[in-house]
Amino acid sequence: MKFKLLLAFSFWMLVMAVSCNKDDISFDAPSQKLSFSKDTVFCDTVYHQVRSETYAVKVYNNEDKDILIPRIHLEKGATSLYKINVDGKPGYDFKDVPLRKKDSLYVFVEIAPEATGPEAIAEDKILFDSPAGQQDVVLFSVVQDAEFFIKSSSNPNIITSDATWNNNKAKIIYGDLTIDENVILNIQPGTKVYFHKNSGMKVLSGATLNINGTLTNNVTLRGDRNDPAYDTIPKNWNSVRMEAGSTLNMNYARLFGGTRGLEMKQANATINNSFIHTFQEYGIYSIGSTITAKNLVMNNCGESAIGIFRGGTYNFTHCTIANYSDLLQNLNRNGIFATNEWKNESDQTEQGALILNVRNSIIYSDRDNSVSFEQTPGQLFNFVFENCLLKYSSQSEAGFLDTAPSVIQLVKNQDPLFVNYFAAQMNLRVKQNSPAIGKGSTTVAATVPTDIAGVSRTSNPTLGAYQYQ
Repeated sequence: MKFKLLLAFSFWMLVMAVSCNKDDISFDAPSQKLSFSKDTVFCDTVYHQVRSETYAVKVYNNEDKDILIPRIHLEKGATSLYKINVDGKPGYDFKDVPLRKKDSLYVFVEIAPEATGPEAIAEDKILFDSPAGQQDVVLFSVVQDAEFFIKSSSNPNIITSDATWNNNKAKIIYGDLTIDENVILNIQPGTKVYFHKNSGMKVLSGATLNINGTLTNNVTLRGDRNDPAYDTIPKNWNSVRMEAGSTLNMNYARLFGGTRGLEMKQANATINNSFIHTFQEYGIYSIGSTITAKNLVMNNCGESAIGIFRGGTYNFTHCTIANYSDLLQNLNRNGIFATNEWKNESDQTEQGALILNVRNSIIYSDRDNSVSFEQTPGQLFNFVFENCLLKYSSQSEAGFLDTAPSVIQLVKNQDPLFVNYFAAQMNLRVKQNSPAIGKGSTTVAATVPTDIAGVSRTSNPTLGAYQYQ
């Protein structure tokens, strides 16, 4: 019994001795420079009084000894727009920060600024002072003043009278924003419209949405996560939903990063010089609508860049309709899908006549077939492909014959040779040896005499939205 008590006592004494030694650590001044996981923190574009997401920087001690960093602080001190948290402690100035040998610590960064104008740059540095020399990590963010449209139980978030949005403030939408019946909303050049997760816009019957961008000052509609990583990620917001009898006039706009771009039901749209890309399902989802599009560029949509259901009337001229995506590779990724049928909310099938004209355009994807038609017997399904470059596999997959009289001057299954079709650096201009150069009808080109970049195409027209020069 005494032996067991002695053994237990010895064990606990050993544990205590080890514990005491473990806590008895001596920290020395650094003799080498620290290293960092990044030398610059690019924060999201942030809005007036809205806190950014939190960014992390790892600080590494590469020495074979435990060190005490004399000082970590923001260069602008208490006046900085940034806030930092060093190893779990918030503040702006930290003294004698311990860091074990071959170990690391986190510095967390965020910003919640006061906006001083429509758009400004917020910069600062995290400074690391030690005998080995001063080091820094640069902090950088764009700050925008913003106007918020927030749907709640007490606020239905409806625009009830004609309104004009300009670019003096970003527009941030939480929940659906509704444009009431017969109301006109004008969105002026350079305006940025940001949608929070699961948010969108509804345009009711008789209402008009005018998106009035210019060549040098596009209108942007996207999710409210402005970190560049989100430029190539879909499903950050819902859609712009055009109800029956509504009208869209869109010029020089960029829509990207949602579930569906334009969601149209028996609506009317005129679309010029615009980009629609990176949507989980469809860039344009149309039910029995009328759409006229010129100089339209599309890419990176899960189901189809353009989805046409229950017929309608569609004219696409000098459009580049591409569909390439690594992220959405398990989905259909058509360029154009068209059918006379549509199942409504009650699961009943509705049908309608369809007229589709595509001229001087490129329809291409990384699938075997970029077009898929499902024609309903007894319903009008008229289509024309005139002077188009088309990825075409077979009649069984495409749903039509490429030798049909309505398929005129087809450039079939030739790679258009885009400069860069990946969404991160998308540039759907064509290279100098592209088969699309000079293949357009001059008669058709005369109806759209300049390309999306303002370049004349009245002679030797290139297929698609970009004229090769």
